[in-house]
Amino acid sequence: MAKNVAIGIQSFDKLITENYFYIDKTLFIKEWWESGDDVTLITRPRRFGKTLNMSMVEQFFSISYADRGDLFEGLSIWREEKYRNLQGTYPVISLSFAGIKEKGYALSRKKICQMITDLYVKYSYIKDSDVLTDTDRNFFNRILAENYDDTDATLALHKLSDFLMRYYGKKVIILLDEYDTPMQEAYIHGFWEELVAFTRSLFNATFKTNPYLGRAIMTGITRVSKESVFSDLNNLEVVTTTSDKYADVFGFTEKEVFDALDERGLDKEKEKVKRWYDGFVFGKYRDIYNPWSILNFLDKKQYATYWANTSSNSLIGKLIREGGSEIKQSMEQLLKGEHFICPIDEQIVYNQLDNNEEAIWSLLVASGYLKILSYEKIEKVQRRPNYELALTNGEVRLMFEEMISGWFGRERGNYNRFISAMLAGDIEEMNEYMNEISCEIFSYFDTGKRVSKKAQPERFYHGFVLGLLVDLKERYQITSNRESGFGRYDIMLEPVNPQKDDAIIIEFKVFNARKEKTLEETVASALAQIEQKQYEAILIGKGIPKEKIRKYAFAFEGKMVLIDGR
Repeated sequence: MAKNVAIGIQSFDKLITENYFYIDKTLFIKEWWESGDDVTLITRPRRFGKTLNMSMVEQFFSISYADRGDLFEGLSIWREEKYRNLQGTYPVISLSFAGIKEKGYALSRKKICQMITDLYVKYSYIKDSDVLTDTDRNFFNRILAENYDDTDATLALHKLSDFLMRYYGKKVIILLDEYDTPMQEAYIHGFWEELVAFTRSLFNATFKTNPYLGRAIMTGITRVSKESVFSDLNNLEVVTTTSDKYADVFGFTEKEVFDALDERGLDKEKEKVKRWYDGFVFGKYRDIYNPWSILNFLDKKQYATYWANTSSNSLIGKLIREGGSEIKQSMEQLLKGEHFICPIDEQIVYNQLDNNEEAIWSLLVASGYLKILSYEKIEKVQRRPNYELALTNGEVRLMFEEMISGWFGRERGNYNRFISAMLAGDIEEMNEYMNEISCEIFSYFDTGKRVSKKAQPERFYHGFVLGLLVDLKERYQITSNRESGFGRYDIMLEPVNPQKDDAIIIEFKVFNARKEKTLEETVASALAQIEQKQYEAILIGKGIPKEKIRKYAFAFEGKMVLIDGR
């Protein structure tokens, strides 16, 4: 009889003792232990079992679970006597930064310090033992009282390792789950430098200059650049989504998924489940499924965007929404089911995300939204290799379509009316509605620069193109910033059915006081550019007559928009 599926359980002992559905990943313990690595950083997308596996490792090694070998009986790790004898024999420090999602540095630091204090409370029984000196007890009491400065805070895990090693006579194992969550929030909310300075000192004292450390595992979504937080950690073994190491430990393999479907009489759903939820590639494994979606499907037996909708996706949305035209053009390709090629660097440099397209694609790969179809092998390290990237699966594609559509949700009625006006050729109504939209939601796309600068209107209107893509993809093939005639047009809508719909070319132009006196001159210049550069050439070459090609020019000065056409 198939076991019941429980959603959201991240404690290994609860999952086992209550006999819920579980796919055995305990051989990770053996593989990691025999690797001999001092400090291991494992990056995987969210909801891929990182927290559950860290709970499993803690409960296998921790002295606090010395009498709980029953948790592992019948599982793969329990087959070898060597590992049965290891269970419950090490002091373990375990903490998670998953819940640190504050919008300011002071609150983030406070929550980290509270977690450290909680650990001292847990081990307060060693405070009055003979292994601690009066100086040690004074430090212990400062941490318990939450009355300590940055020096104490960044040394606290180092000192606790010392205390535990003296008490138990063994070096400690340290487990830090979701180490990068507060860093992502710091980047989004603008306190990156402050948090990184604190974190760098904490990690250095805990993982580098810590003679009381036996082994450590850190998990996260991204591999934050070494220069940011790991500059002193030369003992760090980094395992990313492109590594073969531990490739089948986080996430479900296709065999594991199909066996679970068979067990529940859902064998006829395999191909559809594969289209929706397959596609993650970790090292040599090309068919990895995200556990969250699979567990929800097994439980509810309905197809939905389970994994894609488990967070706000605020960072991903911010980067795409505020990115330049090249990013939006690549997103158009991806949403059409195409792939594209670009270099990526698995080290995420957060302070480069605002102006480095490669860093954005690297983040999307690390987060699981893009998969690597293939990559270029370079013998000499002279440049970063090129990777062939595509959207991971159907669930991710639907998530992005909903995200893009949602950007215009506040004014969705006006937005749809504008599209109707554009298709009908009603320029007066187009102007009325576009100015309403600009006033209402332009600030939503603001990156903090003056809106009169050229880059900002381009970002807004290329975001608008992605909105068009969602609503008009059945009627038009929409492209942007492509070559035609003697230049590169901004937007082209090529009708799927030329007999029914006209083709549309759109050009954007920002008012330039040095060249034009009025917005009317700007819009006239944009229309003239369409003609002079012969942007219609590619459409005519496909057999669309000139009379079936409409041309619109958008001119803007700040939030003021003027549209004209012919």
